[in-house]
Amino acid sequence: MSKMATQMSPLPASLAGKFKGSFAYNTIKDRLPLILTKVIDTLHRHKNEFFEEYGEKGIEAEKKAIAYLSKLRNELQTDKPLIALSDNLPDVTLWNQYLEYHKNLSNEPPSWFQSPWLYTECYMYRRIHEALVQNPPISNYDVFKEEKEHGFFESQQAIIILSTHLQELLKNIKDLDEKILKEELFRLIQVSLWGNKCDLSISAGADNSQKSNPLQSVEELKSFILVDHMEKLWSLLINKRKMDMQTATRLDIVLDNAGFELTADLVLADFLLSSKLVTEIHFHGKSIPWYVSDTTKRDVNWTIKQMQSANHKWMSRCGVSWEGYMEKGAWVYHDHLFWTLPHAFCSMAQVTPDLYAELQKSNLIIFKGDLNYRKLIGDRKWEFTVPFHQALNNFHPAPLCSLRTLKCDVQVGLKSGQGEQLTNTEPEWMIIGKYGIIQFDAAS
Repeated sequence: MSKMATQMSPLPASLAGKFKGSFAYNTIKDRLPLILTKVIDTLHRHKNEFFEEYGEKGIEAEKKAIAYLSKLRNELQTDKPLIALSDNLPDVTLWNQYLEYHKNLSNEPPSWFQSPWLYTECYMYRRIHEALVQNPPISNYDVFKEEKEHGFFESQQAIIILSTHLQELLKNIKDLDEKILKEELFRLIQVSLWGNKCDLSISAGADNSQKSNPLQSVEELKSFILVDHMEKLWSLLINKRKMDMQTATRLDIVLDNAGFELTADLVLADFLLSSKLVTEIHFHGKSIPWYVSDTTKRDVNWTIKQMQSANHKWMSRCGVSWEGYMEKGAWVYHDHLFWTLPHAFCSMAQVTPDLYAELQKSNLIIFKGDLNYRKLIGDRKWEFTVPFHQALNNFHPAPLCSLRTLKCDVQVGLKSGQGEQLTNTEPEWMIIGKYGIIQFDAAS
């Protein structure tokens, strides 16, 4: 089939709650209402804190936010039409245009179960944020803060092991030969991959921290990587370093969860910078609290501060270095509003051309986690064997790689028969977080 014909073939259907018994259906029916209930409970539990800080105004705001969220939960459970946003944040116009677009797609108004799952799930988190934004003085309260911090503290042992390993490596980083450098890169990429198991939107906020030794786990989990393109990443980075030590090599990491996963990402970033495999790193996080455990700027700053003040030499050393990278501009944090829109990434160039142009400056973009993967390939019912490049649907700003543990029923780029074989032996393989991918696209 010619390349043109490949692009012309119609896109498969979006995953949606209307497919009874699907993972999307079960998520909208069970998991999303549970997350809303937990958010309501969190606000209620912090009532005294709001009163101490803001007096009666704080209590009033908390009551109004809870009333809003209870109404939202009812809309979701009874499959009501989606409504326009009415706060005054910069992304409101884009959200409401997207609603209009979906209204025009069919004669039915968009609703929780009938519309694409990617849209309705993102919409729920945006509405949670609206509940707070519309109720000052608690507008800036992060309803997921406790769970994220708990995830970090509960993973303490694993973080100590990882920071100790990194600091030992950095002592002789200049003398490491290529073989060792490559082995260490692969090890830390896998730690970053499996760190993605710690996802609180999947466990609906229940403790999901990293308890085991992450470096030991890498060997045990190797056979569960379904697509492994680490060699491609290595050759891209090492060839760039060999060819041109003079020019910058820019890596972008589109982050997923705070807690252990973020720490693993920062360790990988430190290694890549210290080994001169890259010269600058741009992190992309969320501008508002999102999908329970997603990383915001506050989470990055909080994590670095926690590392710095830790009662452990090597954790503290990491924190000091990381703050230094941020201050020097070797590490840069961005939180473009596009990451909390409902659009698949193939719309980025059109919706937010500024972000697409920024990513085009990169030599390699790493996308962490499940939601980023869903947005990369449009959250559609793709055949397992469809090439990753094709499923990206013209989203090719730079060479890119997805590091993801599978927690929803979408996956492309598998070998013929691989998906069917897994379905036979383990029917839930796509949603249990047991399998992972390191999937690369060269972007040309």
